[in-house]
Amino acid sequence: MDILTFFLGADGARMLVGLIGVIALVAVNALFLIWLERKVSAHIQLRPGPMEVGWHGALQTIADALKLIGKELITPEDADKIVYLLAPIIIFLPVLVSFLVIPFSPTLIIKDLNVGILLIFAFSTLSVLAILMAGWSSNNKYSVFGAFRSVAQNIAYEIPLLITVMSIILMVGSFRLTDIVAAQSGLWFALLQPVAFILFVICATAETNRAPFDIPEAESELVAGFHTEYSGMRFAIFFLAEYTNMFIVSAVGTVLFLGGWHGPFFPPVVWFLLKVYFIIFLMMWFRWTFPRLRFDQLITFAWKVLIPVGIVNLLATALVIKLV
Repeated sequence: MDILTFFLGADGARMLVGLIGVIALVAVNALFLIWLERKVSAHIQLRPGPMEVGWHGALQTIADALKLIGKELITPEDADKIVYLLAPIIIFLPVLVSFLVIPFSPTLIIKDLNVGILLIFAFSTLSVLAILMAGWSSNNKYSVFGAFRSVAQNIAYEIPLLITVMSIILMVGSFRLTDIVAAQSGLWFALLQPVAFILFVICATAETNRAPFDIPEAESELVAGFHTEYSGMRFAIFFLAEYTNMFIVSAVGTVLFLGGWHGPFFPPVVWFLLKVYFIIFLMMWFRWTFPRLRFDQLITFAWKVLIPVGIVNLLATALVIKLV
């Protein structure tokens, strides 16, 4: 660390060490979540799930990752090759940037920016662009349909998501994530804003293209959606980004509604991760419980239900703050 500080300065050394830690966390987290989803789905369906490779199949995802690394990278002949190759890279950039401002504890944060929540939502829009690039450049009609659906879905569900977040920003008066956590030292916002918390979980599930909102990847209709023409590690990067995005939106939900790192007995980092994985468990539970919506139902639900409820909740929050 002293050598890094000498060459890069204190901030540069901190950023480099943080980046290495983020890459390690992303890899381990994705392997764990894929295994967890298989076990959660198995128990919901009254079956054991993976059991052969490692204890209770714990090493199965590592075996799958090695298999994907060894697979041939196939590029469609008529694809727009530059855009086709850039899409997996661009979808992963917001993942790395978002980790910069997530406060795992009072001290474990790479950069405590005063616009942290804005940074996360600003870079999250790149994921939609990457999905559109992947679908359009593949020269496959199913990929294009999946990309168009993803754009429409993300635009529709970002509106109630941002409205929900604004109700918390009004209460705290700051965009800094550590300030939002500090404001919940006594009572979590999930208890003060239960409607906003429910809206956030629904919108976060839709934003990550998870069932029952997985219309862009509907296997029964679109083969695999926007990543139909991707193979090997290119497909694995999309898969990795999906599970890491689940972690990021759950971390944001933990900061906004579940008090962040606050909790008794255990270290702050442990409390933060427990809350994050609780929200991720809810998303997995939804996937294996509810049937997939039709596309018209998905869009109608956003525009006719979630947005009006979100606006009413925001106005009620503003009114209460003004009166109190």
